[in-house]
Amino acid sequence: MAIVGATGLVGRTMLDVLDEMDVPIDSLALYASERSAGTMLEFRGTTLTVQKLNEHSFDAIDIALFSAGGVLSRAYAPIAVKAGCTVIDNSSAFRMEPNVPLVVPEVNPDDAMNHHGIIANPNCSTIQLVLALEPIRKRFGLNRLILSTYQSVSGAGQKGIDQLHDELQGIEPQERISPHPLAFNTVFHNRIHEERGASTEEEIKMRREIRRIFSMPDLPIAVTCVRIPTTGGHAESVYAELDAHWTIDDIHECLSDIPGLTIIDDSQNDAFPTPISVAGNNNVFVGRIRKDEDHPQGLMIWVVADNLRKGAATNAVQIAELLMKKNS
Repeated sequence: MAIVGATGLVGRTMLDVLDEMDVPIDSLALYASERSAGTMLEFRGTTLTVQKLNEHSFDAIDIALFSAGGVLSRAYAPIAVKAGCTVIDNSSAFRMEPNVPLVVPEVNPDDAMNHHGIIANPNCSTIQLVLALEPIRKRFGLNRLILSTYQSVSGAGQKGIDQLHDELQGIEPQERISPHPLAFNTVFHNRIHEERGASTEEEIKMRREIRRIFSMPDLPIAVTCVRIPTTGGHAESVYAELDAHWTIDDIHECLSDIPGLTIIDDSQNDAFPTPISVAGNNNVFVGRIRKDEDHPQGLMIWVVADNLRKGAATNAVQIAELLMKKNS
């Protein structure tokens, strides 16, 4: 196995998750850019040296976890596939390619078996949304979604965390993920183009990916994606118009035994998931389950997950486990 982008936030988290989940690995190769080559990282009591990625890096690799950005994925994933390696890619490079499955193991595991060398990890916000909503959708149907996200700056990598920390210390950031201040502020993701009414790239990703995973190409979805000044964890306010009649007890029952999902929903004791409370956890958390008082089938839920874990590294590792079980 190999990790491409091993020195980044997600790459380092992949190392942790592989260890914690006790994934059986005969050997592990770590790759990164020339700037990061030579970095020493610990894994299961052994010090591994990060190597510079090159065209021969995949000659003896069966599965490669990519988390180094879309440009690098487009350049090196085909090379890895040609060498006989299966790529699980965390970038957006291949997510909408019709011959590349877009997989959340708890939702559509069978899709992972129909790959042609590349499997795509969905967007971090998409992963937690579909995991929480799929059991509800399957039982009660789904007519419409309205979503607002509250996303950590870590979703933009180490640069986002550095900008926020610098601003909180009164230091001018050397690099910025946004021209606007992150500290004590909320900002939007970059737009694809500048015309009036344009969605941001993150909003477009979520709409397209949710429709694809649910196999509902015409599902009405309205999304607003926002970055908030936290360094870990994404939260989502989800409004879903369902098709069949339901009760609050029905929703709790529907979600109570879902692998990878935890309900924290006790309004009397002010108990609900927050980005801090879920940090370091691989599950998706759901709370504030309630009805829309003005629509008989309107459901509102609050969905939170560690974006570096289930939103990225954990989901990729779980896909790798699916492949390994199939080949065992």
